[in-house]
Amino acid sequence: MMGLQEISDRLEIQDLFARYSFAIDERDWDALDALFTENAVIDYSGSGGIRGSVAEIKRWLPAALARFPRYQHLVATTKLRLDGDHATSRTILFNPMVHRDADGVEQTFFIGLWYRDILLRTPQGWRIAERCEDPGYVYNAPEMAPVPALPRA
Repeated sequence: MMGLQEISDRLEIQDLFARYSFAIDERDWDALDALFTENAVIDYSGSGGIRGSVAEIKRWLPAALARFPRYQHLVATTKLRLDGDHATSRTILFNPMVHRDADGVEQTFFIGLWYRDILLRTPQGWRIAERCEDPGYVYNAPEMAPVPALPRA
C-alpha cells in the first residue's frame, strides 16, 4: 500500500509532465525553466532533434516547431520508480501534429514515443534532470525538410 509521501510524489510528477505538455503545446518556452533542473539535459535526437541544455532547447524549439501550426502532446501510462528524492520514469507520448508545407497545404500525422526521464526533488518541487525521447512509430508523416539545427546565440 502506498504511503502519503508516495501518493504526493506521484501526483506532483504527473502534474510536472502535464505542465511540460502544456508549455510545449502553448509555445510557452519560458515555462520550461520551472520544469527542469538548472543543469538539465534534454535529448530529442531520437526523433531527429537536438540534445542540449534548457537554454539551448528554448532557442531551438521555435524554429523546429514553426512548420507545425497545431499539435498536442498527450502523456499517459507512466512507469515510475521512486527512490527518496530521486526518480526514474518511462512515459508514453501520443503526439498528433499538423504539418504545413511551403504551399500552405496541411497534413495531420501521428507520432508515438516514450519519454525516459530522471527526476529530482528540489526545494521548488520535482524537476526533470534529464529527458530523452525514445522513438516508437510515425504514421502518415508528410515529406519534410530536416529538422533545423540549433540557432546561434
